Amino acid sequence: MHLAHAVHDHRFGETAVKRELRAAGITDPQLCAAYLHCRTLHAHHGRTYYLATLTLPPQRRPAIHALYGFARWVDDVIDAPRTALPVEARAALLSEVGTELTAALAGGEDVHPVVRAVADTARRYEIGAELFTAFLRSMRMDLSTTDYASFEDLRGYMYGSAAVIGLQVLPVLGTVVPLPRAAPHAAALGEAFQLTNFLRDVAEDLDRGRVYLPADILARYGVDRDLLLWCRAHRRGHPRVRDALAHLVALNREIYRTAAPGIAMLDPVSRPCVATAFTLYQGILDVIEASGFDVWSGRCTVPQWRRVQVAVPAFARAMLRRAVSGRRANSGVAPRMSGARSYGGN
Repeated sequence: MHLAHAVHDHRFGETAVKRELRAAGITDPQLCAAYLHCRTLHAHHGRTYYLATLTLPPQRRPAIHALYGFARWVDDVIDAPRTALPVEARAALLSEVGTELTAALAGGEDVHPVVRAVADTARRYEIGAELFTAFLRSMRMDLSTTDYASFEDLRGYMYGSAAVIGLQVLPVLGTVVPLPRAAPHAAALGEAFQLTNFLRDVAEDLDRGRVYLPADILARYGVDRDLLLWCRAHRRGHPRVRDALAHLVALNREIYRTAAPGIAMLDPVSRPCVATAFTLYQGILDVIEASGFDVWSGRCTVPQWRRVQVAVPAFARAMLRRAVSGRRANSGVAPRMSGARSYGGN
């Protein structure tokens, strides 16, 4: 989507958009347009994440939009139909993204709007450049890697494709403990979300020539790429594939359990956001299980009524916590909260 389209996108109430940007202290017209472009990408491609983001205080939303927008924009370089380019050309585009991001982090402004917005966010929240480097490294893997021999191999990929996203958003959300203590849980949540996507999107990924599900786990159940392709061609499952998917769903839930303690480590006003995404994404696993692990005949999604059922109480909790936070601020009682700072990473 071009920037001009985002500027004229009427899905967003103009007052709400301006309120978010104003609350975040973003006033430069070009920078505002860049953040709006990211907001549009977020709303269009990340429905669950976007819905959860709306529970955040307005001043924190633009940064989340920028981080998601950047990740989505780079992903489009790899996979979107409009980028039906040779691998070498896409690799060159990724290199250009890295070069532009380095320049933007150093204060350069002659860059793509998405890069400008994410670089501004990185400076505001002191998000380490190494996290973006790791992300781009994993995106580059998608140009040449089509299978993962083991779960450990897949985790190496997911560190850059997903765990670092959790680490990037952590300073934006804020914590009531030092960032290094909360970081492993944030990384685990990013990994959990990513694995859920892989389970939901097995068929779509096969169409792109990729199998993200680790071969060692599939092999335990007598599953290989050929059997997955058979399921895709016939749009139905197979008992061995269902058993393998059940194993991976259980593994996915274990990663969610590892991530769960991190929610209580967040700034109270940010907890409803993460809790909403946490619940809705696990809901995708519920849908997969309820379908008999049928990820072949259609996309497993959380129904609209369930989204509303989860989101409405989350909005209520978010408003209450903002009100409590505001009263504390007015009374001079400062919340116990870590500042934005580096916490390392691989």
